[in-house]
Amino acid sequence: MTFSLPTNLHNATTLTGRALLASLFLVSGLGKATAPAATLGYIGSIGLPFPALALAAALVVELGFATALLLGYRTRLVAFVMAGFSIATALMFHNQLGDQNQFIHFLKNLAIAGGLLQVAAFGPGALSLDARSGRRVAQA
Repeated sequence: MTFSLPTNLHNATTLTGRALLASLFLVSGLGKATAPAATLGYIGSIGLPFPALALAAALVVELGFATALLLGYRTRLVAFVMAGFSIATALMFHNQLGDQNQFIHFLKNLAIAGGLLQVAAFGPGALSLDARSGRRVAQA
């Protein structure tokens, strides 16, 4: 038995899923952009080299790529890169798994990566810039 959503519900669901995933990154990116010194201090505190470069990369992903995800622009590539970013940040920043709070953040990042990989696999849906441009939007 195959379950499929009616077209309008499917379109709304894919857009809502992208918006919910993007919102987390946009809020985080805005926080980093408005308090760069705190973010640079945190990046430096874990011993990563080139904190300013790491901050710039995080801002590109969290503001730029999240906006592209929200709009459904080059969605599959964007979602795949953001999934990698989520896994990398889990490993770098939330690796103290004995600390329950850090363990929850680690699992949250992995779950977000899972959602992004679903977007990468199945596409952005009809309510996206990719659909308007004729890029492949759904897995056949």
